[in-house]
Amino acid sequence: MEIINTGATRAEYIEVDTNVKLHITDGGEGRSIVLIHGWPLSDEMYEYQYNDLIENKFRVIGITLRGFGKSDKPFGQYNYDVHALDIKRVLDILEINDAVLAGFSMGGAIAVRYVSVYNGAHVTKLVLAGASVPLWTQRKDFPYNLTQSSVDDLIKLNNTDRPKLLSDFAKIFSATPTSLNEGIGSWLNGIALSASSYATAKCLVALRDTDLREDMAKIKIPTLIMHGKKDKICSFDLALQMNKGISKSQLVAFENSGPSMFLEETQNSIQN
Repeated sequence: MEIINTGATRAEYIEVDTNVKLHITDGGEGRSIVLIHGWPLSDEMYEYQYNDLIENKFRVIGITLRGFGKSDKPFGQYNYDVHALDIKRVLDILEINDAVLAGFSMGGAIAVRYVSVYNGAHVTKLVLAGASVPLWTQRKDFPYNLTQSSVDDLIKLNNTDRPKLLSDFAKIFSATPTSLNEGIGSWLNGIALSASSYATAKCLVALRDTDLREDMAKIKIPTLIMHGKKDKICSFDLALQMNKGISKSQLVAFENSGPSMFLEETQNSIQN
């Protein structure tokens, strides 16, 4: 694997597969905190967390998943196993140890798969923020969150009018329509538009179909669950299921937030 570097600066791109480089934000000194973004954003969503974590003497590493943001956007597989392996390769190359792995929304689901498959390699604590865990869609024995048919509709809309898909999601991304100002909304929309349409759709398939209940049972490291009470994308029911299914977990409810707790209650998200 190739690290593209200039002088003493840290790599902004790391090659994780043939012709696939991921965009990395890597700053600060101290214990490493690894951040995985949600669908369909990029590591840029953590702009304000980067500033505070670096100021508070942490090394913070944001990884943009393949298909999103400034990372390469190949055709091919976009399931959680592919993303987890990409993360493993980044942490191998950077020689990270004793890290905190934090994932938001779909990034939380991928973080759970990573810890499950790789037995917590490189990481000793896990943070799940508004995570789409253990399932994003309903089953006969799991009556929570979205129906599978509603996600089918999202995939169809992605393939016919992706800007409308993103606009519709923006309307429910915060606790109320005015929780985030217009500038923040435009910034997030720009990040989402930078994703590939193909990856956006394929990750919706992964979100629709992946069951992480067995993965949760394999997690043995301390896990902090942060979830907005007003989340309309990953309902608070999911947080309760995570807390029940992960043995060493603690649940912190964000009373005034939807999915975008990292923007709606920024200080709480950093302090926790």
